[in-house]
Formats: sequence, structure tokens, C-alpha cells
Amino acid sequence: MHDPEKSDSGIVAAKQANKAGRPVAEPAEPRPGTKGNEGQQSTHRAQYRARETQALDRVRKAARLKKKERFTALLHHITVDTLRTAFYALRRKAAPGVDGMTWQDYEADLEPRLRELHERVHRGAYRPQPSRRTYIPKADGKQRPLAIAALEDKIVQGATVMVLNAIYEGDFVGFSYGFRPGRGPHDALDALTVAITTRKVNWILDADVHNFFGSVSQDWL
Repeated sequence: MHDPEKSDSGIVAAKQANKAGRPVAEPAEPRPGTKGNEGQQSTHRAQYRARETQALDRVRKAARLKKKERFTALLHHITVDTLRTAFYALRRKAAPGVDGMTWQDYEADLEPRLRELHERVHRGAYRPQPSRRTYIPKADGKQRPLAIAALEDKIVQGATVMVLNAIYEGDFVGFSYGFRPGRGPHDALDALTVAITTRKVNWILDADVHNFFGSVSQDWL
């Protein structure tokens, strides 16, 4: 197992990135009987986040200095601190996944659960569970398929995204808003509004690839 505090001499960086690649941890929701140690828990979480930030900052620095090279080893950046930050970025009231685990149930024994999850990830024993398929209605009357993952799978996915964002977020151009941390459709609409009200615009093109993720070639990916 790699030491998360080691330098990144074992990796080579490829992509410039900025500090927008981290999910923002949500404020803790107090439970009965926890008021006495709320301050201590908050202090510990701040310390954990600081360590995780320092580790990802090293990734960003490596990516910025060697833009044309590639990372060849990233698993040691999936630390207990990274998993913890990913956990606190989850929605507390989200429906349980296929494992039936709620956010509150997992938090009740958070530290031993995270250490055990971290150990499974690093020794190659972690296996994601099948997601539960569900559908939500769309404005045009059709349905959009969604996959409801197990809570631990969401944690691992979130931690992985944090590491990858540290590398790739800097590659996006300023007018790109889709699926980026800290950005959304309303930000894109605000930017569009400013553009068409402050500049001379002759036409606007609205295009979409129908069912892209369902029809893209898996072999090509």
C-alpha cells in the first residue's frame, strides 16, 4: 500500500488542473446526543480536508508542470481522507441504494467503515454492486433512466472523481459548463444571456446528440 503522504515522484503528470476539482463537503447535520462533540468533530473534519487538499494540490502541481506527460499511478491518492470528503459531499436524504444503506446509518460507524473500505480498495478486493435501474419523467413525456448505486460505491466514485478532476479540470475551456464541479445549466444560461445582450448576435445554434451514452460505440470508448 502506498503512503498517501509521499511525494508524487512515482507518477508523471499530463493535464493542467485548477482547484475547482473538489466536491464541497456539506455541513454536518447534528443527531441526538452529539451536541457535546460537534465542535471536536468539525475540527477533525477540517483537519482531514486540509490533508486531502494538500495531497490533491500535489497532483495539480505535477499536472501543471508536465502538461504533455501522463499519470501512471493514482491509486495512492484514494486515501481515507479522500473517501471521507466524498462521503460528506453525498446527499444526506438520498434514497438507499441496492445495499439498503442510508447516509445516517453509514455515518454512525464512519471511521471504521472508511478504513475497511480503503483497505479493500487498495488490496483489490473492492467490487461495486449492481446498480438499481429507475426512471424519472422528462419534460417531453419520455423517461430518463437512472442507476441508483450502493452508498459505498458512491463514496468510491466520488473519491475517484476528485482525483481525476485535479488532473483534467484545467483542460476545459471557460465556456464549457456540462458536468463540471461548481457549474451547471443555470450558469451556462447566465453566460448566454450576458453574451447576447452585450454583443451583436446573428444566430444561436442549439444541438444535442440523441441518446449519446446509450448509442456511443463501447469499442471506441
